[in-house]
Amino acid sequence: MFAELLQYMLSGLTIGAIYALAGLGFSIIYNASHVINFAQGEFIMIGGMASATLTASGVPLPLAIMIGCGGAMLVGVLVAKFAVERARNASTVTLIIITIGASIFLRGIAELIWGKDFKRLDAFSGETPIQILGASMQPQSLWVVGTAAVLIVAIGLFFARTLTGKAMLATSHNRLAAQLVGIDVKRVVLASFALSAALGAVGGAVVAPITFSYTEMGIMLGLKGFTAAVLGGLGHGPGAVAGGLIVGVAEALGAGYISSAYKDAIAFVIILAVLLFMPNGLFGKRGTERV
Repeated sequence: MFAELLQYMLSGLTIGAIYALAGLGFSIIYNASHVINFAQGEFIMIGGMASATLTASGVPLPLAIMIGCGGAMLVGVLVAKFAVERARNASTVTLIIITIGASIFLRGIAELIWGKDFKRLDAFSGETPIQILGASMQPQSLWVVGTAAVLIVAIGLFFARTLTGKAMLATSHNRLAAQLVGIDVKRVVLASFALSAALGAVGGAVVAPITFSYTEMGIMLGLKGFTAAVLGGLGHGPGAVAGGLIVGVAEALGAGYISSAYKDAIAFVIILAVLLFMPNGLFGKRGTERV
């Protein structure tokens, strides 16, 4: 019984780490621009597909991941520049529709480039399971959790120690005041999209050996990342990370103890419950405090 529970917990933490990165991406963009970017899942897809395709062509894995990450960052900047920034004064609903349209467009382009076939990326360090108190864990799961942890810590240091990070924080708290002290808020928005795309792309690359990569993989990963962001408190970075882990574990436990057929429904039950009973999320304050 304990080994079974531990197995589900380990599986949940693995996929929850990816949801956490996606949720953190939502929060970074929301803080800088107040835009809910539903194209976030496509950044994950680009990272996974590009890495798998390039490594299959003989490109070394680290270089393939960097190229995929760079490509996703470029796409993120283009989405911000030519879709979001041009509709800066539009309503929230309009901006959401624009990002949904961008997501569909990017998915269509990806299908033209890569087709609809699944792309396989070999595990980074073998596939021999690691035994932990009766449960087994794939070595790739350690890569997923470890990479997510390193990125989350790096993002925290970025906001605390760099001028660009502090400019993003200033813009998130008061856009007008940031402009008045000389911060280029348009550049901040572009940087937030690039940073969010990089997080998604790296997450897509490290999870690809577990889930495989395909052009529609970003749909559910993006929606569950949004669930994580809302659960933690939209715009609250640490909350998004916690929300991602909670969603991942809840999903794994539900699939294990109830039915795997309801695995994807669990995230939507969570988001409905949060919107009904805790609209500011677990860590959000009045009006959603942004960090």
